[in-house]
Amino acid sequence: MTAFPDRFAEKRRILQLETLYDLALALHAHVPEPELVDELLQRVVPVLDPAAAVAVTRDPFGGPRAASTVGWADRAPSGEALLSDPLWNELLAEGRLLVRRRRSFAGRDCSEVIAAPLSYRGVFLGYLAVIDKEARGEGEEPSFSDDDRRFLDSVAALAGVSLDSLRNVERLETQRERLAEENKALRGRLVDEVAGQRIVAQSPQMRQILEVVERVAPRGVNVLVRGESGTGKELIAKLLHLLSGREGALVALNCAALPESLLESELFGIEGGVATGVHARSGKFELADGGTLFLDEIGDMQPTVQAKLLRAIQEREVVRVGAAKPIPVDVRLVAATHQDLEQQVGEREFREDLYYRLKGVEIDLPPLRERRSDVPHLVRHFVEEFCEREGIPVPPFRSDALALMMAHDFPGNVRELQNLVEGAVSLAEEEVGADLLRSLIGAGMEPAASGPEALDLDTVERRHIRRVLELTEGNKSSAAKILGVDRKTLQRKGF
Repeated sequence: MTAFPDRFAEKRRILQLETLYDLALALHAHVPEPELVDELLQRVVPVLDPAAAVAVTRDPFGGPRAASTVGWADRAPSGEALLSDPLWNELLAEGRLLVRRRRSFAGRDCSEVIAAPLSYRGVFLGYLAVIDKEARGEGEEPSFSDDDRRFLDSVAALAGVSLDSLRNVERLETQRERLAEENKALRGRLVDEVAGQRIVAQSPQMRQILEVVERVAPRGVNVLVRGESGTGKELIAKLLHLLSGREGALVALNCAALPESLLESELFGIEGGVATGVHARSGKFELADGGTLFLDEIGDMQPTVQAKLLRAIQEREVVRVGAAKPIPVDVRLVAATHQDLEQQVGEREFREDLYYRLKGVEIDLPPLRERRSDVPHLVRHFVEEFCEREGIPVPPFRSDALALMMAHDFPGNVRELQNLVEGAVSLAEEEVGADLLRSLIGAGMEPAASGPEALDLDTVERRHIRRVLELTEGNKSSAAKILGVDRKTLQRKGF
């Protein structure tokens, strides 16, 4: 007499297992979230025979993202109603499947409700619930069995994994689209922020410079970038290379960082066996073949190296130190300097013929004090970039802090501003105010007083450098880091 019920229960378990298997395959396909939620109910309802069922997911801010219902003849509950029902708060508190009897749910009186959270790794993404089991045979008690509850719990667990995976795919797709748009802007039409949002240009001067970069980049002409330390000469070089379409690499060399003997071998390479223990090595010209060679601080290059550089540019070939055979190279040159090359030419410190070879197109970057309208945009950019990198919340900047930065001359230019912003964010407790900025940079951040002495740029710059040196107790390396300049820059200025 008990064989029929046992066979019926066994068939139901087989059906549940088959449904779980089919559901796992169906959820593996990354469909839109509303379709996934509908799929859940379509799979669950035929197996559990509820009078009604709901599935709802929420977004990271707690609002409804997708909702599906079965068994509501008239007004089905909205996603907002399902997430505001007390059952959702009970699920959040318990963190597991719940069974509730004789209660109201989503405006409906229910004899029995079982609900399972849609979660993954402790993050609750929504829930799945079935209401009042339908009676399908004579004498059958309309109640959900233990197998039914285990089945619903398994379905919810599968769905939680799928939802998390789906959202990760959506995030990656959004990121891919954003990167594609940035790349399109980089290689096509320049916009307000280019090169991976690293060049912020709202001021008319910088926007005009970026227009010049866009026109010049695809050409093979050499470019001379001029500007004070920290104005972004290297970023302009990177942008020129990215927009050039050249397939080779961008190779950079600081001409002020090496003595003459090393600079020559770094530029042109060296043959093995020139001296004991010396191995053959390619120079920067060879490494940049087919690409761009960026020579920073070109004004500090020694005259003998200048002559060899001129020959390499003219002949489009290099000869390694200790070798006789020339090596052909296809290199686009971008040079940068903060020095007055015309004065150096007049004083015979820099070759005039090399100067005109480098100066195919000249780009003069204005200091930050001449484009103060960029300061608020730069501050926001550096704050967001730094906080994202460090994984910390973005602190608000008070108006008095922004006013101080707008009034400051920033001798170290954009690099100094970036270091100041990152230091302020690191030390801020809740917000960044003027007092915190003064403690980092000194009292001289007040707006400059009137008078000839205060308006003299060199005097203001030297006074500010002295204050930073006092703050670092004479440590030039630390002072240079705060100012955002090279240590040799301080030496050239007599400090």
